[in-house]
Amino acid sequence: MTAVTTQKSYSNDWRRTNPDLVVFLPPKPPYYPEAADHVLVEHTPGGDLLAVWTMGLEPNRRDFNVVYARSRDGGVNWTAPTPIHEPGALGHTSQFGWPVISKTGRIYCFYNRTVGIGLPGVANIRCKYSDDDGYTWIDAGVEIPYRRTKWDHPDPNVPAACITWQKPVRDAHGRQIVPITRTTHPYLKQNIEAMDMGGTYGVGLGECRSEFLRFDNIDDGPHPKDLKLTWLPDDEDLISVLVSFEPHRSQGYSFCQEPGLVLLPDGRLFTAMRTANGQVWYTVSDDHGHSWRETEILRFRDDGDPILNPIAPTPIYRLENDRYILFHQNHDGFGYGGKGPLDLNSRRPQFLSVGEFRENAHQPLWFSEPLLFADTQKIGVYPFSMHWLSMYASLTERGGQRIFWYTDRKIFVLGRYITDEMLAGLTVPS
Repeated sequence: MTAVTTQKSYSNDWRRTNPDLVVFLPPKPPYYPEAADHVLVEHTPGGDLLAVWTMGLEPNRRDFNVVYARSRDGGVNWTAPTPIHEPGALGHTSQFGWPVISKTGRIYCFYNRTVGIGLPGVANIRCKYSDDDGYTWIDAGVEIPYRRTKWDHPDPNVPAACITWQKPVRDAHGRQIVPITRTTHPYLKQNIEAMDMGGTYGVGLGECRSEFLRFDNIDDGPHPKDLKLTWLPDDEDLISVLVSFEPHRSQGYSFCQEPGLVLLPDGRLFTAMRTANGQVWYTVSDDHGHSWRETEILRFRDDGDPILNPIAPTPIYRLENDRYILFHQNHDGFGYGGKGPLDLNSRRPQFLSVGEFRENAHQPLWFSEPLLFADTQKIGVYPFSMHWLSMYASLTERGGQRIFWYTDRKIFVLGRYITDEMLAGLTVPS
């Protein structure tokens, strides 16, 4: 049954993915194809739901900003989205916010604040924090630069190009870690033109790698200027996946983005990433993220079939019952009318698989057969008509209730229950 809401929208197509809950529906058409993006929902210390996402409904990103809304009734009704940081001049916008909740009850919201040059990822980290359960926010008055690596512009005045896309995960010592994508600055390595791959397309492909940021003392509730941070891995080569169709492989052209991070029962960290190769790839760390073994194709089990996926998010979550959920497209980009891994409209349908830990296996998580979760039926929404289901999403779980929060075609902000009944028929190989 599709959700019921009092919110009014210019399009009723928000119903297509059969949501159970509605966070936000735009009242007028968006003017940017990523008008609602990166929705991260968390329970506040007071028990409400707090949603943070990036939104823009004006031309040329003039109001592109990190916003927040809250629900006091389990996600049925939501306040109107309110900016975390008011938009600045054109090109100086805020986006990609992520909440971190301290054990003291202080809520931090970190976000990218662009500096007016390059892509939205060329930014420093800004922070606001709340001491009243997220009702009001205090500007920390500090900028936190992303660490500098050999992949950044040599001018220290040009920030790194990084995006944080998921809520933090606690490591085996209880420290909170967020996953990051770092894009190589074009000054160092010009964008490669993807090979023709059957004559269907040719698009620019920016080089990128994956890494992590650990908050070492945030549970003490310090002022943001006193945060102690650790960047992972230690090796600034970072985590990479070579592009399989790269015409000059000796150059080591990497494309792996948006790592999904989970803690394994044995204390290791496991991350799954989207790539340009038509599969999900993964790696494992046995030293709390300081080093990672060589990346590999993620399979349903050791020596099993690859888990296929175009360039689309592959979030993974650990459930309270110590099982896992992986979201993926279940095709390499050529399925369902797609034109290959780089075709954004190949980001559909959306499938999920259940994962379980296998203690003595090479690949420590094995996965069930895919379950169809949602689809757009290749129907777009005015004015951009994108068919995609990009799961820049998050999961909340409390009291036996799991909710998956997502943006449908990056326009509608919605939620769906992930019930035991939904997952009951998904069997993981033993």
